[in-house]
Amino acid sequence: MREIENAIERADQEGFTREPPKTLRGRINFLLRRLGSAKAVAAELGVTADSVNRYRRGARKNPPQDVAARIESAVRARWQPQVRKRRQRQAASTGGITVETRASFGYRAATGSTDEPRFRRLTVHLPPSYARRLFDARDQGAADQHLRRIVAEGLKEVYFQDGGHRAGDLQEVELKDIDYLDLGY
Repeated sequence: MREIENAIERADQEGFTREPPKTLRGRINFLLRRLGSAKAVAAELGVTADSVNRYRRGARKNPPQDVAARIESAVRARWQPQVRKRRQRQAASTGGITVETRASFGYRAATGSTDEPRFRRLTVHLPPSYARRLFDARDQGAADQHLRRIVAEGLKEVYFQDGGHRAGDLQEVELKDIDYLDLGY
């Protein structure tokens, strides 16, 4: 249900200038530098501080699959924060974002038009103002439904109304069932 947040995270990771550490030891050492202590890393990963120290020393080389996935996720979430910020600033000020999706769109328009939801596959470039609103809302902890509304408003303006040249009576577009959604900036 967190399609938009996941898409932003994937778009952030596409902009990495270097790959995150690949070895278990490298990942644990990176997390230790970021979080400061084995206890903090253990709390983040849901393991004991002793386990973290064993991973760091190399005494334990193969964590359970779910723990390995949490380690990778924690590293990727903290990797190259300045690169992420720079790309998001650029998207919010000059570049905008590209939304590629296959989703069901619901409509609310004037009488006489259909409001039946339809699946569409769209690739649309949204202006920087929508990127700024999307990043600000996500940073403030907005729910995925709010993020969907921001994307739907952008698609309404840019794609469905073509900047005011058509579908002037279209009041609202709703992003219903998302098959997939990717963002690029």
